[in-house]
Amino acid sequence: MRPPSVDALAREIADVGLPHPLLVDAARRAVAAGEPGSARALAEATARSLLQPVVNATGVLLHTNLGRAPVAHVAEPRYANLELDLATGKRGSRRGGALLARACGADDALVVNNGAAAVLLVLAALAVDRAVVVSRGELVEIGGGFRVPEVLEQSGARLVEVGTTNRTRRRDYAAAVERAEPALILKVHQSNYRIVGFTEDVPVASLAGLGVPVVADVGSGLLDAATPWLPGGPPPWVASEPAVRQTLAAGAALVTFSGDKLLGGPQAGVVAGRADLVDRCARHPLARAFRPGGLVLSALQATALAYLRRDGAAIPFWRMATVPLPDLRARARALAAGVGGVEVVDCESVPGGGSVPGLAIPSAGVALAGAGAAEALRAGGPPVVARVVEGRTVLDLRTVDPADDEVLAKALAALPR
Repeated sequence: MRPPSVDALAREIADVGLPHPLLVDAARRAVAAGEPGSARALAEATARSLLQPVVNATGVLLHTNLGRAPVAHVAEPRYANLELDLATGKRGSRRGGALLARACGADDALVVNNGAAAVLLVLAALAVDRAVVVSRGELVEIGGGFRVPEVLEQSGARLVEVGTTNRTRRRDYAAAVERAEPALILKVHQSNYRIVGFTEDVPVASLAGLGVPVVADVGSGLLDAATPWLPGGPPPWVASEPAVRQTLAAGAALVTFSGDKLLGGPQAGVVAGRADLVDRCARHPLARAFRPGGLVLSALQATALAYLRRDGAAIPFWRMATVPLPDLRARARALAAGVGGVEVVDCESVPGGGSVPGLAIPSAGVALAGAGAAEALRAGGPPVVARVVEGRTVLDLRTVDPADDEVLAKALAALPR
């Protein structure tokens, strides 16, 4: 039997909504496999693999697989003065860090494309062919295989380890400074795990007196421990997180952090601190390779302006993280009243994204019996991503924008009973 025409088969599945070349690819694979009837399923699988909005009902506020911090979609239909000084008409700067520097009390700041790039750039610009002192308890690996020793090696710096896994003292650093004459002391926040028990580390304020610039990678990007953008002050779950402003005030020469974690902005990395050191980083060749584009800088600018206005409600992450528990319970009851077969439950959200490990935020949502509903909800449009807890599908409302409650209700109502 002669196989069907690939082009004709692609036209039969045009209602999937993909561009014709992608429909042809799906049809060709189906014909090659001897299963032309699978073309639609293959095309639909391609459509599901594309980036698209999802409803995050996992309770993980900074879900790495869902883009970490939720950021309002930035449309840019016009040109922007990305590197144009409007006052002089001459080429301007794309550093993009002035507003964040103002918000965290730094002399200057530079924006790159992610937190790992910020650390690598600092080391390459300030410590190539020289020693960098790091506590053994801070030689961490975070998600995606980012390992501090390997980053040091790639930067051209030389790692000098001090102390032990669980205990490092100031005298360990002092001996290394005298012996190795390092370019920097690097202090790395253990952002995605905790060492408990017989432990000791050295705060930035103690290291700052050793005569070597201290670079602190605080990771999560909490700008200020006082959280002046929140009317109720800092929530208890941020108490253990190092903050940029306080780390600089303690004597760090530079602080590096991510834009899409507790900062609540787009994926970016920030180098903030002494103006002369930030400038050296900005002039290094890697700075051009690591620089972000206009969409990222525009979203980060909006985030920084919200901090300067002390308007935490304008930052989706902080708005979701601080919703009172009674409000979430009320939304869960309304959802359950409109959809049969779901139960109102108390649950626990987590910050996620390698921030504040081991700590939870009280939350509320709805639950369905069985784990199969989680797969069915992901297959919907828009997809709803839930979590499975003890054999039940749980939808945590802390990470669901109230505007999506109706979407959630429709998705639940459409589930097979």
